[in-house]
Amino acid sequence: MASERLGREPVTERPTGKLGREPLAERMPKPALPKLTEDPIGDPPSAVSAWNVANALTVFRLVLVPVFLLAMFAHGGHDEVWRGIAAAIFAVASITDRIDGDLARKRGLITEFGKLADPIADKALIGAALIALSALGDLPWWVTTLMLGRELGVTLLRFWVIRHGVIPASRGGKLKTLLQAVGTGLFVLLPVGSWIEPIAWVFMAAAIAVALVTGIDYVARAIRLRRVPIST
Repeated sequence: MASERLGREPVTERPTGKLGREPLAERMPKPALPKLTEDPIGDPPSAVSAWNVANALTVFRLVLVPVFLLAMFAHGGHDEVWRGIAAAIFAVASITDRIDGDLARKRGLITEFGKLADPIADKALIGAALIALSALGDLPWWVTTLMLGRELGVTLLRFWVIRHGVIPASRGGKLKTLLQAVGTGLFVLLPVGSWIEPIAWVFMAAAIAVALVTGIDYVARAIRLRRVPIST
């Protein structure tokens, strides 16, 4: 053979397709594994059953919403004992919001059900609390309208750009959620003592300010994302 006459090792040919080229599967670049984001809505779903502990906590939070409302309006809505119970239920539900998200990401339990149900449970809880407080006269309706309008607006923005990509929760958005949860919980406790109201307003005012700033940021991010061509 020519290779032997030239004193070189024989060349072993790689298997090729019908056209003399490498198989298509070998020539295709290997796709990079997706990385989890800080926001579950932007994480790829895992190949696990929807029946897992993270989703169970999400469903548990949804179940707590009507229980919370019953406690809020019990005995006219301003009974100290029942409002204390309502505040405890609200606190437990708020804590499960943090726990189920961490479990889903750390244990690979992110599912399509969880990505849909988790934000619904969050908005149901905070929405029920704000509306109940305004209905009982403990929180002005303009605060409830502003905060819920902001949540609805961000949700619509995410649907508006869903074909272009996902708008993950920003650090400011997470700060707003924390301030809003603490402020709302303190307003729920108002009948326990009048000293709570000034503290509750400090947290709620901070939540309103952050909500407005981050709302503008979400709009800007959505507009930038809409300019990105849709990948086919």
